[in-house]
Amino acid sequence: MQNGELKLRFVPQTELDIQKEYCKKVAALLNERYGKKPLACVVTYGCQQNVADSERLKGMLFEMGYGFTDDRFSAQLIIFNTCAVREHAEDRVFGNVGALKKHRAENPGTIVACCGCMMQQEHIARKIKKSFPFVDLVFGTHVVHRLPELLYKTLTSQKRVFETPDADGVIAEGVPVLRDDEKKAWLPIMYGCNNFCTYCIVPYVRGRERSRLPQDIVSEAKSLADSGYKEITLLGQNVNSYGKDLEPRVSFAELLRMINDLPGDFRIRFMTSHPKDCTEELLLAMAECEKVAKHLHLPFQSGNDRVLRAMNRGYTRSRYLSLISRARELMGDSLSVTSDIIVGFPGETRQEFLDTLSLIEEVRFTSLFTFIYSPRKGTPAASMPDPVSQEEKGRWLRELLDAQERISAQNMKKYSGKTLKCFICGRGRQPGELEARTDGNLIVELEGDESLIGSFKNITVTEPLTYVLKGRLAE
Repeated sequence: MQNGELKLRFVPQTELDIQKEYCKKVAALLNERYGKKPLACVVTYGCQQNVADSERLKGMLFEMGYGFTDDRFSAQLIIFNTCAVREHAEDRVFGNVGALKKHRAENPGTIVACCGCMMQQEHIARKIKKSFPFVDLVFGTHVVHRLPELLYKTLTSQKRVFETPDADGVIAEGVPVLRDDEKKAWLPIMYGCNNFCTYCIVPYVRGRERSRLPQDIVSEAKSLADSGYKEITLLGQNVNSYGKDLEPRVSFAELLRMINDLPGDFRIRFMTSHPKDCTEELLLAMAECEKVAKHLHLPFQSGNDRVLRAMNRGYTRSRYLSLISRARELMGDSLSVTSDIIVGFPGETRQEFLDTLSLIEEVRFTSLFTFIYSPRKGTPAASMPDPVSQEEKGRWLRELLDAQERISAQNMKKYSGKTLKCFICGRGRQPGELEARTDGNLIVELEGDESLIGSFKNITVTEPLTYVLKGRLAE
């Protein structure tokens, strides 16, 4: 991509300055209307990228004078940041938005807004407009940076505002961020996807792949490290594609090394990787960079080559297995591998499903994220013949989960008695308990004082359970 084309994908500073002016206008309007700090409630569904988007929404809302609450019924502004990856997520959104109908009628000054991936789909935006007349503002993934302008229009026009342009997407640098955590940060490095897996709606709602400039990413990472953040997770729909659209080209492996070279005691994670673009260069960077977590989340989706072709995944079973073999050769027992699986893709047979089952037995993943196929309107897979019943797919899923539970329990036993460097990330499930994460992203529960939250500590594993390790601070 030429520099001129690349420049067009970045929101110009003049546009960002306009949004800053709208922030001031909204702040003045809110002060006049409420006389005190109004509250906003941002409800987030879906992936870590959506969480990062919500942190930017909150950053802009903070600049506009809003405080924040988790209680949507006490908020003057309620924003649903939505996910379109599975039908269940969409159903939850419709249910929770619909539950506000009575509250909105009793509190007409409350603004209800919907944004995110669902809203970027034309049929969903139409449904919101027709069936949820109390929703005041709807905006898509490509105009998140224009929230101040859109909110000002909503507050002043007394008309519903819909802004869901169909576009390849842009990058807006310099948007304020209000992070949910003081020690753990999400850091988007790219947006969009070019892969067009036949089951996936993401390329249609997030646009084409577009990489942030490496100097902007490294600068943000340095600022986070300097501010005391201990875990920085690099985000992208396919981080392995990072930099393909930049001139000069900077690969994801090179970006990892740049961030790894920053001073400070912090850990680097990343997600999600696509097997099609997973390279020797990346695996070497993981092995050689001391700050990069030895955790590879590499979704394989199916263990059968015909199904992989139907999914348009761009790799074979043998290619996937060779990647795992090479990664373990470089990183040994320190490597933790997790993955995603779709059960019951249209046309998948029982025998093809058994190929997936045999793959998890061969790889022996640390853990899996498993889903029954969910048709997404507008994707090629949604029109494919799908003769297998939901009940049968459910039985396959149960079979897969039982196998993985057995594998996970066996894997965890190897940590018994070992001392691991862990990041203590928060309170545990029980009073007096803390939750920590190993380099491989395993959960460790231990007793300890809350003053330890946000620090790295050596923890000795005292009891390995199926999905959680029990431990104590090392002496």
